[in-house]
Amino acid sequence: MHSRFPIAISRLIDAFASLPGIGEKTATRLVFHLIRSPQQASVELGEAAAELRRELKLCEKCRNVCDSAVCGVCNDSARNTSQILIVEEALDVLAFEKANGYKGVYHVLHGVLNPLEGIGPESLTIAHLIERVKGGGVEEIILAMNPSVEGEATAMYLTKQLQPFNIKTTRLARGLPTGSELSYADEVTLSAALNGRREY
Repeated sequence: MHSRFPIAISRLIDAFASLPGIGEKTATRLVFHLIRSPQQASVELGEAAAELRRELKLCEKCRNVCDSAVCGVCNDSARNTSQILIVEEALDVLAFEKANGYKGVYHVLHGVLNPLEGIGPESLTIAHLIERVKGGGVEEIILAMNPSVEGEATAMYLTKQLQPFNIKTTRLARGLPTGSELSYADEVTLSAALNGRREY
């Protein structure tokens, strides 16, 4: 594809271009920036990427990414553990924390149901969530899936799975535009959606 470049450059362009939001032009600029930079910059980038996979773990409680057995939110004794906000990705936790309006805890699914792509309930952390609920002490589940077909299907599936526990289940208000992603929503929109949640 990049036959005009040496193989090493082409491989790195392809690697950068595979990341979300980065096209071929941006990837090419990044690679040539690294070529112009001191060698140490490339070494540090490579080491940071390798360390990311080595050091990160999933929180034993909420399945968020962290560098210890339990994440900072789950470790915070001031959080309301009776309220669990369920999100698709760890990036969504960051968005809610930045909005600074939610004081409960989270559960990260690491995706949504998508049978066409082979993603069923066993591919997500749904079983772990059910075990958390079975442990007791949960009074409310807040469903915070993205407003997409897959997000809605996942919310419906979770509602059915949680019905036997007689726990209040709410959904974020429709302050979030259809087709948008939580990680790109601004703080005001997220806070309004959280405060305007309704029974599901």
